[in-house]
Amino acid sequence: MEDMEDSTFMKIVSGDIPCHKIYENDTVLAFLDIEPRTDGHTLVIPKIRPTKFVWDLDNDIYDDMMRACKKIALHMCAVSGKKYVHQAINGLDVPYAHIHLIPYDTSSELHGRSASDDEILKQLAEKLYFDD
Repeated sequence: MEDMEDSTFMKIVSGDIPCHKIYENDTVLAFLDIEPRTDGHTLVIPKIRPTKFVWDLDNDIYDDMMRACKKIALHMCAVSGKKYVHQAINGLDVPYAHIHLIPYDTSSELHGRSASDDEILKQLAEKLYFDD
């Protein structure tokens, strides 16, 4: 397991590793998962010194993340035409507080896998990207 200070997500926040960004504000960064469960599978992370789990975050940062997740999910449905966005918090795969947003129409679609080709992710990120 990677160290939080040297984690992949910390490197994404610092710009050392590129990502397919779809949303960013002062405290939150959202980008496409490189191993998506569905097209548009997005990770939402805080842009602060990392904590291991979402519930370890300062309340203001936690609230910012949840508001951002709602905003991203509504935008995702409008742009993709998907009916639902599943929100999941697990934090075990990368030791850095993060939330998964997974757009879907059916439960079988939610539990499937999508292509993670970089060009597909780039095109999808361009389609989903927005700012305030």
